Amino acid sequence: MIIYQVLTRLFGNDKTQCHPNGTKAQNGCGKMSDFTHKALEEIRSLGSTHIWYTGIIEHATQTDYTAYGISLDNPDVVKGLAGSSYAIKDYYDVDPDLAGKVSSRMKEFQNLVRRSHKAGLKVIIDFVPNHVARQYHSDVCPEGTQDLGVGDDTTQAFSNQNNFYYLPGEVLHLDNIKPDSSYLEEPAKATGNDVFSAWPGQNDWYETVKLNYGVDYCNGRLGCFTPVPDTWNKMLHILLFWAQKGIDGFRCDMAEMVPVEFWEWVIPQVKEAFPGIVFIAEVYNPAEYRNYIHRGHFDYLYDKVGLYDTLKAVAQGNASSQSITSCWQQTDDIRLHMLNFLENHDEQRIASDFFVADARKGRAPLLVSALMDNNPFMLYFGQELGEKGMDQEGFSGLDGRTTIFDYWTVDTICRWRNKGRFDGSLLTEDEQSLQRFYANVLKIKEQDPAFAEGEFFDLMYHNPELHQQYVFARRGRRNVMLVVANFSEVEQLMQINIPLHMFELWNIKEKTDISSIDLLTGQKVRVDFCSEKQFSVSVPALGGCVFKIDA
Repeated sequence: MIIYQVLTRLFGNDKTQCHPNGTKAQNGCGKMSDFTHKALEEIRSLGSTHIWYTGIIEHATQTDYTAYGISLDNPDVVKGLAGSSYAIKDYYDVDPDLAGKVSSRMKEFQNLVRRSHKAGLKVIIDFVPNHVARQYHSDVCPEGTQDLGVGDDTTQAFSNQNNFYYLPGEVLHLDNIKPDSSYLEEPAKATGNDVFSAWPGQNDWYETVKLNYGVDYCNGRLGCFTPVPDTWNKMLHILLFWAQKGIDGFRCDMAEMVPVEFWEWVIPQVKEAFPGIVFIAEVYNPAEYRNYIHRGHFDYLYDKVGLYDTLKAVAQGNASSQSITSCWQQTDDIRLHMLNFLENHDEQRIASDFFVADARKGRAPLLVSALMDNNPFMLYFGQELGEKGMDQEGFSGLDGRTTIFDYWTVDTICRWRNKGRFDGSLLTEDEQSLQRFYANVLKIKEQDPAFAEGEFFDLMYHNPELHQQYVFARRGRRNVMLVVANFSEVEQLMQINIPLHMFELWNIKEKTDISSIDLLTGQKVRVDFCSEKQFSVSVPALGGCVFKIDA
């Protein structure tokens, strides 16, 4: 599984001159139709097996769509002019920004799913279960379903049949965020990031309200799951609604803020109706990993606080590469359930000044993150081109991230697309080289059995002197792959020790003076592949090698 994450509204935008805090009319907006068959083939050619269309479901925005029967959002509770994809306004609708013809937005989405499948890509969309936009309202709510909040007893702070949490007798105050705010909410609802106060702060998710899954935060977080909370049934209906559109998986936003009891209840029901559908959880608490996998039935979890943070520290020179070994040991029993990545919409770009300020420094981490084990890997659009994310787009500000709040153009993606031609003519030599490197690594991961299904052997135990390189082996059907990742800015002539234990464990013969090919360059080298002699190779700076050895 190799996932290509893309912010849907930014991918196809061709506006080369954008204004900070610009409107949709000023800055433009990409559409679902920009994902042409050619575009999807190009994404597939990177080695991608899945595409995660971020921001499909309708969210709050400052753009006026009242002509299409969509209510206007109060700007005081919308972050940025475009609005956050994670402030869901209507769980049953497609975001109108993404449609060429707004009235046909659902049809255009279903066409997008069909095009994606035709190109060999499975489709993932967001499911945002923990919170919704302050002014949530479904104007296309299917017949027989009731909108969120309708029927809530707003005199109670908590009831397991309420969809929201309330602060009875209190009015929401946005004074310290939006002076003279015109937005009125009475009684105030709890804010999405578990703020049970009528006074959310500037850094809170103040544009959202938290959904009630039967956890009584007023009574020591007591779980009240009998009878089944009303929110559970509504969310099951929403998941089934989107699954029926032919999608292949859900990336579940902030899944750990929703009780595991809900996931334990809902995921088996969805999978029973749609076998093979995938659930990916955004979970940051390692103490809860096994709970959300074994009990919650998630297929994959973000490996953020483990491998991502470790590789970032090594790339920045703040940790030894030996720390990678202790990192994977923490999740060894669930390693196949961990989703590896180096960038996503929440994290700073590798090439940004806030990370390592050089896209080449992401090559060695890529070799480790993508090739170390059989678990899935996620690529964030533009990462393969060295996108810096150093624009000051508006609400997002200069933060090393690509905005999820503003109408904007992603420079590298715009030039790569070149108005749909994808001919590479507008990319620099460095960008083209980086893209080829990513595609090469990810194709190796996808296509070679050693990386798709083979065993892993960490060689760092036997090479304790290494602190800027990471070496490991993968067992194929008839070969062994030896991967060397070099985080150093200097080319390294390396003498790698391979223990007898590996040969015995994998039942392979030791060999001397044999020919090996580096799959990244196609170059052949003579090496000793045995326990009594060192494996001697030259490894390029800020990169690495993938040696294939017949076994």
